[in-house]
Amino acid sequence: MTVLYKADPARGAIWAERFAEVAPDTPLRIWPDIGDPASIRYLVAWEPGDLVTTLPNLDVLFSVGAGVDQLDLARIPPHLPVVRMIEPGIVDGMVEYVTEAVLAIHRDLFDYAQQQQARVWRAMPLRPAASRRIGVLGLGMLGTAVLERLRLFGFACAGWNRSARTIDGVDCFAGRDALDAFLARTDVLVCLLPLTDATRGLLDAQLFAKLPAGASLVHVGRGPQLVAADLLDALQRDHLHSAVLDVTDPEPLPADHPLWTQPRVRITPHIASATRPESGADAVLDNLRRRRAGEPMIGEIDRARGY
Repeated sequence: MTVLYKADPARGAIWAERFAEVAPDTPLRIWPDIGDPASIRYLVAWEPGDLVTTLPNLDVLFSVGAGVDQLDLARIPPHLPVVRMIEPGIVDGMVEYVTEAVLAIHRDLFDYAQQQQARVWRAMPLRPAASRRIGVLGLGMLGTAVLERLRLFGFACAGWNRSARTIDGVDCFAGRDALDAFLARTDVLVCLLPLTDATRGLLDAQLFAKLPAGASLVHVGRGPQLVAADLLDALQRDHLHSAVLDVTDPEPLPADHPLWTQPRVRITPHIASATRPESGADAVLDNLRRRRAGEPMIGEIDRARGY
């Protein structure tokens, strides 16, 4: 019943300490120290490579991240459950990042940064939060947590999801037919969608045109969802005001990419949130208990949807 960890080895060492502390009867090995391949029942990895086909008794594949788009699901046996990471550190980090980004846009910090560069001291009218309409694409665990926090500032909050959701104090839209209406009422669009065939290239000129003039983008989904050339064009035409990007395509962004020099774009290197090793280990241990008890595992993906 051994667990194999194949990701950052420094984090793996913390996982090993946590397993030894709270689950000493559950062996944990750090790749490439596999030992007997037949003893490995559970694999925790970001990119497992060919391990899923070389471990004969593998029972579950756990992703160390909240997403699974880095996995080639076509190469993973259909009978093998795939579980994405759900733990408090991922949620807390994303809520912090998106809240700061929305507040920076709301309080005109992009404009003040440009004024600072020009040594201009000029106050802009302060807009009440209730007049700023926030819209979140994706109402899973992260999107829901972000909206619940932003509501506390008094923002007019809405969310869009493929299937219907209900969140107190949030106007919820569902399905493709409702997307245009959702975009039309959104001043700051936050993308928290998983990467699928349906969301690849979603953030394009057609979508941006449906946002109100002067809207802004906070993109914390996945890089391939954004058509960078269309974003740059919308910014240059002043249809979009600003953008905060934590994800790009490719990653890292090439040094000569024009996004780097757009003054109303802020780029961070995919750091909005990350799994905390201790709570990540606890989340996997809880799912191991659930698996052994015949209970549903938290975060198990729907292979047909890809998330």
